[in-house]
Amino acid sequence: MSLKEILEGIVQNNTPILLCSGDKEYEASTLLETLHPVKLKRQAHLQNGLYIAAISDGGYLGDVMYKVKQK
Repeated sequence: MSLKEILEGIVQNNTPILLCSGDKEYEASTLLETLHPVKLKRQAHLQNGLYIAAISDGGYLGDVMYKVKQK
C-alpha cells in the first residue's frame, strides 16, 4: 500500500488523528496536498494507533515516517 493510499483512507474515514514527524504535527489532508508525488508513491504500512512506517525494497518495515497521535 502506498503512503498516498494510507493518507486517503485516513481522510475518507475522517479518522481523528494527527501525524507527527519530529516536532511537527500534520493532518492527513495537509500531507496529501503538500508532499511530493514521489514520496506519496512510497510503499508504507499503517500500524493503527502507533505509526506509519516505510516498507523497504526487500519488503521489511523500514523507518517510521510518522507517529500517530489521537486528537
